[in-house]
Amino acid sequence: MFIDALQYIAPSRDVFEQMRAGRLSAVHVTVGYHEDFLGVVQNLQVWNRWFEDCSDVIARAVTCEDIRAANAAGKTAILFGLQNPLAIGADIGRVEILAQLGIRFCQITYNQQSLLGAGCFELKDSGLTAFGREVVNEMNRVGIVIDLSHAGHQTAMDVVDYSTRPVTVTHANPDAWHPAPRNLHHDLLQALSERGGMVGFSLYPHHLRGGSDCSLADFAGMAQEMLQRYGAGMFGIGSDLCQDQPDRVVNWMRNGHWRKHPASPVAFPACPSWFGDNRDFPGLAQGLLAAGVSQTEVAGLLGGNWMNFWQEAFVKS
Repeated sequence: MFIDALQYIAPSRDVFEQMRAGRLSAVHVTVGYHEDFLGVVQNLQVWNRWFEDCSDVIARAVTCEDIRAANAAGKTAILFGLQNPLAIGADIGRVEILAQLGIRFCQITYNQQSLLGAGCFELKDSGLTAFGREVVNEMNRVGIVIDLSHAGHQTAMDVVDYSTRPVTVTHANPDAWHPAPRNLHHDLLQALSERGGMVGFSLYPHHLRGGSDCSLADFAGMAQEMLQRYGAGMFGIGSDLCQDQPDRVVNWMRNGHWRKHPASPVAFPACPSWFGDNRDFPGLAQGLLAAGVSQTEVAGLLGGNWMNFWQEAFVKS
């Protein structure tokens, strides 16, 4: 079983067929960055057409049972998530509505301050807010997985401590391996380990030591060390693959609607040579095994651990 816990691919039949070629059981795709509630609904409408047009290769999923059913039919299961809580606005009632629409994951913030907490690029990390606590309570209740990717360190630590259910960082790597605002400090990794949380190792170049030139051996060695240090059961893959997206999309991700004068234009970095699209997912196993990760641990890291976590996380409390 292969699972990727975070992608923002440009959907197409070619990409979906690559998921099948890579034997992907399930992929969590982003349907909200800086979109408001209506914008997310419009994105879901677009995806409904993809499910109609490509029903032979993909299927929508909101439960682990849906994932298994899709796989039995020879399809990759697609799950939806938000990388920003903007669709909630200041209305707590929207959390349950989003869950009813099939949203399975939601981040506390995307880089900047939100109504819930601070992003990792803020100069001052305010921590989890009063409204943030209410939203965490509601996401715990309705079975939306709380994602701390892009959150500030104090905000993330507050959520781990406050949430009554284990939480995740779907796509990041340890800061000790590669210092970056998006990567994770030891005390957050330790707190996630102690509270039953999950981390998806990211394959996005900005999160990798050496960037696009990072080797599979270096990445796999980091993964092996993290499994030994914090426990093999708390890690998976969240590649952060943005395949076929034009550079205007990464500028949208950085600037949204909140900058009057956007920062200097940016471009997507080149993927590492060993992971360019979903067909390369099975090849991760070879590098992990060469680094000393056991067959059982590889199976967990590449999919089994996410399924174990989601089996409990998607259930209403």
